[in-house]
Amino acid sequence: MPISMNFGDHLHFGDWVWLSCYLIVVVGLSAFGLHRYVMVWLFLKNVGKKPEPLSRFDELPVITVQLPLFNEQMVVERLLQSVSEIDYPRDRLQIQILDDSTDETKSLCEARAAELVKRGFEVEYIHRTDRTGYKAGALDNGMRTARGAYIFILDADFVPPPNILLEMVHFFTDERIGMIQTRWGHINRSYSLLTRIQAMFLDGHLMVEQTARSRAGRFFNFNGTGGIWRRSAIEDAGGWQHDTLTEDLDLSYRAQMKGWKFIFLNDVVTPAELPVDMNGFKSQQHRWTKGSIQTWKKLIGPLWKSDLPLIIKLEGTVHLSQNFAYLLLIALCFLIWPGAGAGFTFGGYRTWVLDVPVFLATSLSVGAFYTVSQWAVHKRRWLLEMIYLPALLALGVGMAINNGKAVLEAIFNQESGFVRTPKYGIEKKGQSWRKSRYSAGKSLAVLLELLFAIYFTYIVYLHALRGDWQSIGFMSMFAIGFWYVAVNSIGQMLPSSWFSGDPPPQEPAAA
Repeated sequence: MPISMNFGDHLHFGDWVWLSCYLIVVVGLSAFGLHRYVMVWLFLKNVGKKPEPLSRFDELPVITVQLPLFNEQMVVERLLQSVSEIDYPRDRLQIQILDDSTDETKSLCEARAAELVKRGFEVEYIHRTDRTGYKAGALDNGMRTARGAYIFILDADFVPPPNILLEMVHFFTDERIGMIQTRWGHINRSYSLLTRIQAMFLDGHLMVEQTARSRAGRFFNFNGTGGIWRRSAIEDAGGWQHDTLTEDLDLSYRAQMKGWKFIFLNDVVTPAELPVDMNGFKSQQHRWTKGSIQTWKKLIGPLWKSDLPLIIKLEGTVHLSQNFAYLLLIALCFLIWPGAGAGFTFGGYRTWVLDVPVFLATSLSVGAFYTVSQWAVHKRRWLLEMIYLPALLALGVGMAINNGKAVLEAIFNQESGFVRTPKYGIEKKGQSWRKSRYSAGKSLAVLLELLFAIYFTYIVYLHALRGDWQSIGFMSMFAIGFWYVAVNSIGQMLPSSWFSGDPPPQEPAAA
């Protein structure tokens, strides 16, 4: 039985079911989109408020540099070389190599550690055969013999500049400061389209979000590397725990809920290598996404039970829950079938009542967010970087299956190990990663991505038949995103010899 609306539309029950589902999805996505505007506003409002140390140490404190490693043969020597070049008194610097490796990385680390000791460095090499707790377990284990009052953590793919410690350490003259985070740089930003898009994603998170949260007094997180902790802050917060896949996010919130203050230095850059392969990128995103939802489940209750200001609780809630947007995006994929909801014309005002507000809250907010981040990072050449914005939007859509799966795994408590992101030592164009013995795991999710690519290609075709040219651009973004992710994922499943003409490398069973 049709139902009459005040706007004059005559609708059936199924139309109302569609509208209810559609409104739930777009309201959720719009809320996350509007939050991006908040981040942009807080960033622009506080961008000129550069933090400065309260004072300076008369005598530099002892710092322990922790290097958690697992099968990093391609990058470990680069890491140790850059650490040895850090400008800091050697009698005030302890280097801990926290190695859980099962391949040649172990012998490389032992040889390099012995060489550094001969050069006068204090180096402690710790090798675990039991990977309990993965990275968090290695860091916690290293704390037992760490000599420093401050702990500087670096992942294997990072290359710290010589002045990195001197840029950060003096902020700890303020006894309230528990952690200092630097901004990540990108060694291989221009290697491929994938690395350029990743760099844009990270620039938005690091430059805009981290700066905005830090300078506006909101909670933000240690990014797992490129930052330095006050040891007592780690201990006061309960230490490293490994019940989530994002031990860094977890510890950050526990420490800030204890009253410790964090500082983000957006003008101090620690360069790092971006994943150059699609499956490596997907593996990294899966771990970050799943871990954030695990942390949300663990800490959302304590956050709201605390005596923190309401604005901190609200911001923290959005921060920890923002990856739920991937589930909403997947739902939207089914709700935008051509003709669905066409009966809702709102008396001819649908464009202004529904479509334009949703566009302003979602798509335009993403554009504004990344435009500001590229302007802040690149200054005069930011417009050149913005030509990759459509590709960024498409890849964000194409990752919906991979990251939505991670959200569901976290919700339903499906256990999974800490899967390392393969590093290949790639710094410039022309270098190949396909012959490396390291590779990311494969997932059957690629089959769904392929089906979604075909599905949206058909939707684009239907819109073309109907002459609905306004919708084709939007739908094409979905089709291109899923095709790009699916094709690149499938390409990695093919033997490397297909691309190089050489026999495939032999992978050690332990790796």
